[in-house]
Formats: sequence, C-alpha cells, structure tokens
Amino acid sequence: MRTHTKLTDYEISVFCRQMAILLKAGIGPAESVNILLQDISSSSGKSILNALRQVLSSGEQLHVALKISDVFPDYVVNMVEIGEESGNLDVVMDSLGAYYEREDSIKESIKSAVSYPMIMIIMMIIVILVLIIKVLPIFSQVFSQLGTSMSSFSQSLMTFGTNLSRYSGALVAVLAIIIILTFLVNYNAKAKAVFVSIICKIPSIGKMYETIAAERFANAMVLTLSSGMDTFESLRLANNLVENEKMNKKIDECIDGIANGMSFPEAIKSSMLFNQFYSKMIEVAFSTGSIDIVMKQIAERYRLETTRRMSNLISVLEPTLVIILSVIVGMILLSVILPLMGIMSNIG
Repeated sequence: MRTHTKLTDYEISVFCRQMAILLKAGIGPAESVNILLQDISSSSGKSILNALRQVLSSGEQLHVALKISDVFPDYVVNMVEIGEESGNLDVVMDSLGAYYEREDSIKESIKSAVSYPMIMIIMMIIVILVLIIKVLPIFSQVFSQLGTSMSSFSQSLMTFGTNLSRYSGALVAVLAIIIILTFLVNYNAKAKAVFVSIICKIPSIGKMYETIAAERFANAMVLTLSSGMDTFESLRLANNLVENEKMNKKIDECIDGIANGMSFPEAIKSSMLFNQFYSKMIEVAFSTGSIDIVMKQIAERYRLETTRRMSNLISVLEPTLVIILSVIVGMILLSVILPLMGIMSNIG
C-alpha cells in the first residue's frame, strides 16, 4: 500500500477481503485493523492502517476512518457506510473485495491488449530508423564507388535519415512529449477521458469499451443490490463508477424512467442498457427476487465477451503489424539491392 495516493484496485480488494474474513469471524473493525497491522510489512501500509486504528480507537465508525485516510475511493466509503447502517458490513466488504478484483482484472486485460501492439510499433520504428540512418549511407558509398547513384526513393529515405540525425535533439524532445502524454493518460483522469474518447472512434475499439462499460455497470449493480439497496439508489451509485459517456447517458435515462413510474425492468428495456435477451433475463429475475444473481450472470457474460474481443483484436493486430514491417523493410532493401544487382550483372 502507498500513502498520499489513492490505493490501486488490487490493494483495495486485498484490504476488503481480509476485513470481510475478520468481520465474519465476529471481530470488530478496530480489532480487525490491529490484526492486519501485525501481518503487514510495508511501511506505507502500516502508516495507512495506523491512521485507521487511531480514528477507530476514538470511537468513530469504519467509513469515517476510511474517509479521513483519503486513500480510498468515495465509492468504498459510501458502501461501507451503507453496510454499517444496515448491519451487513461483512457482506459489503466481501462484495467490495470481489468488485475491485474484477476491476483490477479488467484493467490488466486492457493493459495487456494495448502494450503488445505498442511494443511491436516501437520495434518497427527502431528497425526502420536503423535501416534509414545506418544502412542506407553504406549502400550510398558503394554506389558512389561504382560510379552511379541510388534510386530516387532510396535517396529520399536517406535524406530523411540524415535530417533525423541532424535534428536528433528535436526527435528526443518529441519522444519526451510522448512519454509525458502517456504519463498523463495513465495518471490524469481528464487526459485519460480525452484519450479514450479519441480511440473509441475506432469502431472495434469503441465496441470493446462499450462492452467493458456494460460489465462494470453489471458488477456495480451486483455489489449494490447484494448489499440490500433498492434499484434506484443502486443505479445512482453505479453511474458514478462507469467511465463511459454513452453508458452514463443510458443509466441517466433508466434513472429518469424509474422516477417517472416505470419498473426497473421497464426502465432497463426503455433505456436500452442491455440487449433484448439480457433485458428479458432481468424482467424474469425482478419478478422472482433474484435480480442480483442475474446481474452477476450478465456481468460474467460481458467479461467473457470482453476477453473474446481483446483476443480477436490482438490476433488481428499481430500479423498486421508484422506484415507492415516486412513490407516496409522489404521496400527499403529492394530499392538498393535490385539496382546493385543490375550493376553487378553488367560488370560481370
């Protein structure tokens, strides 16, 4: 755990899971934190738990201690408060642990889907730059010794490489800007939202992000409904967790529908939050009182769909990038090798 910054999804899930186990054993929040303190080794983790213990020892409730620590998301604080008021704190902590485990899994899947193509693209750029800056000048000297010159295409590439070498400082500055932008996208919510909105304009990626948003919404509904909240309040809280503008609008429509007298299944169907099949599942579940179970099944179906879409995207990107690299490298080499072979055959 780290101080002064929000905890990661994985860290939150571990904390909530451990607290849930201790609470289910009949141990109070204050004593549970003391037990966790005995098993943690990191200094930052101890600092956070010590801060929680101090607040709890003064007689405050757990949600107050979590809020004062300023390392837990507001959603966790709100859900813990609901758990304490309803007497289901152990259930809420267990549900929060499961929710943030799934969130961590989603984010790791996205990172793996993005990182591999990025590595491939970087390798492509490096290989092409080496050919242009280092290899082509060698061929230029060979052609010069033979009393001829390279093709116009090769000359243009070599001129480009020479300019890159000449303005290497500017190239480094551009790379630094790219690194800074990458950092902002990772750690700044507004920058991340702008980046996501841009890449979501690509149809396949946009559809994948919609599926991820639907999975997050279903997971959030499982958490809130299993904690004993009504559907209206569950929708309101779930809306704060979904970072997709399109899905947020649909949830707002669903909330307005319920406020205007619609039932939960009718509002879901009217706002088109889910497809017809899932909407029918919710309608049946609502009448039988098993809405949280069905929401869990829907979330799992979306998780599998997200995994499938990511696998398909990677399976398409990998050969595409390899083909592009092969074509570019082949064109560069052929532009100098073919004329050189012609000259050598004439000499022979």
